[in-house]
Amino acid sequence: MQRCALCGFEFDATEAACHHACPIASSCNLTRCPSCGYEFPSRPRSLDWFRRIFKKRAAVPVDGARVPLPDLAEGDVAELICLSEATAKRRNALAVYGVVPGCRLVLERKRPAVVIRVGETELALEESIARQLLVRRLAD
Repeated sequence: MQRCALCGFEFDATEAACHHACPIASSCNLTRCPSCGYEFPSRPRSLDWFRRIFKKRAAVPVDGARVPLPDLAEGDVAELICLSEATAKRRNALAVYGVVPGCRLVLERKRPAVVIRVGETELALEESIARQLLVRRLAD
């Protein structure tokens, strides 16, 4: 079973192969969510297993410490401190969705994409972008 990073729909990945009229469709490794149509690359399960075993364990952040967003646990509530290394274009694009310093956000999911909730908005981010968001974990 796979979960769509955009809408959260769970589906069988074998039935959700990308079926668009692409000339490389036979060797395409994209999976398409049957609910919302979002396409994302599928990874072999052995690679995920390998990453889970050899992944560095992140230190649990102490309240008040500034950490990258993906270092929090799923369900943690945090306050955005700053956007490190983000360009003005990226800061403006995130600001449209309410992701600005001082905002309160919830880390909904970490895999296959980092999904955050800011107010009533849920936003899926690539991990490289999520690492640029430095947050302070808040007590619920």
